[in-house]
Amino acid sequence: MTVHPEILWAQRSSESDEKKNILYVTVNLPDIKPETLEYELTASHISFKAKAGDASKGIEEKDYEFSFDLFGDVVPDESSKSLTSRSLKLLIRKKDKKAEYWPRITKEKLRTQFIKTDFSKWVDEDEQEGDAAPVDEDFDGMGGMPGMGGMPGMGGMPGMGGMPGMGGMGGMPGMGGMPGGMDLEAMLKSMGGGAGGPGDEAGPSGLEADDDSDDDGPPPLEDAEPKA
Repeated sequence: MTVHPEILWAQRSSESDEKKNILYVTVNLPDIKPETLEYELTASHISFKAKAGDASKGIEEKDYEFSFDLFGDVVPDESSKSLTSRSLKLLIRKKDKKAEYWPRITKEKLRTQFIKTDFSKWVDEDEQEGDAAPVDEDFDGMGGMPGMGGMPGMGGMPGMGGMPGMGGMGGMPGMGGMPGGMDLEAMLKSMGGGAGGPGDEAGPSGLEADDDSDDDGPPPLEDAEPKA
């Protein structure tokens, strides 16, 4: 039983540059047997026939085939093909240089499930101006969107190397080097701002504590009674 392989296609168009007036066609079929491949392209027709499959991979070998008339004329002598383990890639040159896209790849309006738009290569008709890379080279490389040539490798973000070590605060600078060799304790005493720690001779006000207070308090009760 013959099976239709999946066909992916995209295109470019140009009124002046024939190298940009092309069709990208990919027969999306892995493990095509090269010795069975029968591919033919004429000015108005394309046909394909081959066996594909790999018993060692558990892929059944089958016969694949398609044939249809193209929407417009092409130039077979200026077209090319490339067979890989995944697919057959075709670069087909359109004959007429026109700015307008082909509305479809087939001459007749056919409702086919095996012909699909290749969105990985598609560029809208009005966005072709930015597609400046040589299409032949791009088709060979297939390294990204048409004209993009693949996104350049970023190579990774440069290493930050880590934040520089803070090395610790190192502590507050020592107070031991007061100008003139002043003694801190003596200075505090002279300022009267001691903390009133044990052994301090001055109170919070900085004045010496006076145990001989003039205020002896109220007289004894027996002294306060009136004399008879």
